[in-house]
Amino acid sequence: MKRMTLSAFIMISVYIVANVYIAICLYLGIIMMLPHMNVWIYAGIYTFFTLSLFVRFFPVSYGLKRFMNQIGVHWIGFFVYFLLFFVVAEIVILIGRVTRLIQSPISPDIRFWSAVIVVLITLVLMLYGKLNALKLRNVSYEVQLKKSGNLGEIKIVMIADLHFGFSSAEKNLPKIVRGINDVCPDVVCIVGDIFNDDVNLIRDRDTAIELLKGIKSKYGVYACLGNHDGGRTFPEMLRFLEQSGVELLNDEYRVIGDRFVLIGRVDTSPIGGFGGLERVGIADIMANIDSELPVVVMDHNPAYISEYGSEHDLVLSAHTHKGQFFPFTIVTKSIFTVDYGYYQKDSESPHIIVTSGVNTWGTPIRIGSTSEIVSITVL
Repeated sequence: MKRMTLSAFIMISVYIVANVYIAICLYLGIIMMLPHMNVWIYAGIYTFFTLSLFVRFFPVSYGLKRFMNQIGVHWIGFFVYFLLFFVVAEIVILIGRVTRLIQSPISPDIRFWSAVIVVLITLVLMLYGKLNALKLRNVSYEVQLKKSGNLGEIKIVMIADLHFGFSSAEKNLPKIVRGINDVCPDVVCIVGDIFNDDVNLIRDRDTAIELLKGIKSKYGVYACLGNHDGGRTFPEMLRFLEQSGVELLNDEYRVIGDRFVLIGRVDTSPIGGFGGLERVGIADIMANIDSELPVVVMDHNPAYISEYGSEHDLVLSAHTHKGQFFPFTIVTKSIFTVDYGYYQKDSESPHIIVTSGVNTWGTPIRIGSTSEIVSITVL
């Protein structure tokens, strides 16, 4: 608990310091156009955007939370790119001063034009990222299992990271359901982060439930928990899934059509907890499973793929969003053994497929990644 508190303190402190830096850089540009601007009015407006993301944690109406959340999540994208490009601008200016291409002290005109360039580049990237995030592509894989048994050919559709409640993510649900049904799946796997910490942030829960019930699949729709599927509204999340016709597997398994075994793992790091539910060892789950049947595992976080060996045939993961937007696309690639796509360590190891997800989180943009529905033909 102390560690988490310290981490939160460090993150908030960094966020505050970075925003002060961005605010100063923007102000030095703005006063060239609006020399009579009141610094306190500017500071108040900037602070409003900076703190808008945190309103959801206060005891205010869900209407206000949703409204402020819309502002806050978009601000996060602006914050990241303002910080990145202002730092780049400072480096360019420093190089100019060292090479004497820029005179000291630095002219206000240079500060003005550097701020203008940073703002324009950020606006273009945010617009592109917003439009790109709305696209939904279909990605296909074909996997040959060693333990084919009575499997024949089966089509698994995997989606993940719906993040219902985040920036009206459920608005994309009709398109997602159509995309799933167009593939005519034998089974649908929702690999975690169905919600975004609080089920009450969903604008129209009944409509979302009805849309999920519209998924057509021969053997049904199954899900596992992700790190955002917990918290104080966890019991309501469980009811939502039950009403939607989605069967949640909490370190449990189901034999699908006498053809293969499907396991759903409990996530290791739930935000707010799963009401006392904790992850158990994979060996305990495997103890009663028919070893002749192929085993498919849903495990939200690909950080734990090392837990699976030759007795597991296919592991489905998500969580990374493939970094979602640059520069985090580089970060996830360096952190995870596989942050996206297909991977198999060797011939005795399971096939791993990691999806970038169907929706966004943090900020509703995608740069260097796309939202996707994954179709897997298993042989």
